[in-house]
Amino acid sequence: MAVAEQQTLVSTPASGSRVPTVIVDDVHIVYTVYGAGTGRGTATAALYRLLSRKGSPNVRRVHAVRGVSFTAYRGEAIGIIGSNGSGKSTILRAIAGLLPTESGKIYTDGQPSLLGVNAALMNDLTGATNVLLGGLAMGMSQEEVRHRFKGIVDFSGINEKGDFISLPMRTYSSGMAARLRFSIAAAKNHDVLMIDEALATGDRAFQRRSEERIRELRKEAGTVFLVSHNNNSIRDTCDRAIWLEKGELLMDGPADDVIKAYEAHSGK
Repeated sequence: MAVAEQQTLVSTPASGSRVPTVIVDDVHIVYTVYGAGTGRGTATAALYRLLSRKGSPNVRRVHAVRGVSFTAYRGEAIGIIGSNGSGKSTILRAIAGLLPTESGKIYTDGQPSLLGVNAALMNDLTGATNVLLGGLAMGMSQEEVRHRFKGIVDFSGINEKGDFISLPMRTYSSGMAARLRFSIAAAKNHDVLMIDEALATGDRAFQRRSEERIRELRKEAGTVFLVSHNNNSIRDTCDRAIWLEKGELLMDGPADDVIKAYEAHSGK
């Protein structure tokens, strides 16, 4: 899927029927890695090969997602589990339109929003300025951001030990920055919200607030995807889980059933 190939669902369902928000149809995602395995070469040499269309003996294709298909529905919270490198974050990035597919299609109803612990905020700007910019980037008006500003800061908890919201983001710990990112994203109701490891940061009190907010988003007719290595967070937050391994979908069903099968397989 070139990003432009991602299509928007247009549905007029009968009353009482489930409304699909994301359809992933036989999706394959392949990465091309240049210079893998040698550690040699320069950026200039790599650029020359690309411009001259000359191949490299050390080009490697990584098949990160292999024929994955599933449908997500409005009001669902879906956990995505699997070992490291299983394709969890990759499939979220594809749903968000940030990665092309080799084959297959992704259909979405509304604009998916991807939140990860590496979501881009400006380190040289204050937390307060990042709240404003983050809200505007999500489509809120300045008035909406100002109205929700205190709630965002209070939810994040970063001001509990001082006036950190007025300091540059570069002074924050990784946990503080991740909590602020989640708080900004959670301030808006999303058609499809994808959270990549956001609940792995912060203390238990913040995790409880995050889990409660995800439940609220579900009630407000959105769909939530959660990628986490914390199986308890998946159990507490999600009613459905998808298990990916080596890029393949191994199981899709009730969260507790899928997690039990994953834990039996991985010995956790």
